[in-house]
Amino acid sequence: MSGNDRDAAVRRLLEQASSRPVPPEIHAEAVRRGSRMLRRRTVALRLLWLLMFAAAVAFTVWALTARPWVEPPSDTTPPLTGW
Repeated sequence: MSGNDRDAAVRRLLEQASSRPVPPEIHAEAVRRGSRMLRRRTVALRLLWLLMFAAAVAFTVWALTARPWVEPPSDTTPPLTGW
């Protein structure tokens, strides 16, 4: 089946499909659910950004207080002999 035959077959199927109108109550329900999903997604994204910001602030505070790049002081002293 070549590309032109496939396109013609798809056009025939689309033309044969009956275009019945959507009942109003279904449309209203779909709009309500869609807006609720959009609100939930927006809240989830904002919470994710807030969590990432809090983690970055916590890491920065930890790094400034712990200073992991500095070598810790030695707990023992070398023996003093020969003085």
